[in-house]
Amino acid sequence: MSQAASTVANQGMSKWQKFLNHEVGPKTVFFWAPVAKWGLVAAGIKDLQRPADKLSLSQNLALAATGFIWVRYCMVITPVNYALAAVNFFVGTTGLVQLARIYQWRKQHPVLAAIEDKVHSNKE
Repeated sequence: MSQAASTVANQGMSKWQKFLNHEVGPKTVFFWAPVAKWGLVAAGIKDLQRPADKLSLSQNLALAATGFIWVRYCMVITPVNYALAAVNFFVGTTGLVQLARIYQWRKQHPVLAAIEDKVHSNKE
């Protein structure tokens, strides 16, 4: 639907109907993907209570990288999805915060970190 036709069609609608029928409204994946992804942010915030030695370096590296990569992607797709960009920014940020906690713990406990690395490499 063209922009002009969309504008004409939306003139007789209430704000609720406009929200429901918006191109990134609740009838689309563009709405529900960010809603579901807030669960990752909540999990990252909950993990702030966990000891840093129990956090996964690879998992948090992946969360940080994909979060920030997807922020960029959300700005170039059509329609631009600001809600998805925002949640991905927070996914990346929680990943970075956890990476900083892991780094600080490894810096303070180099012997324990080396033992942990050795144990994980033997499991693989």
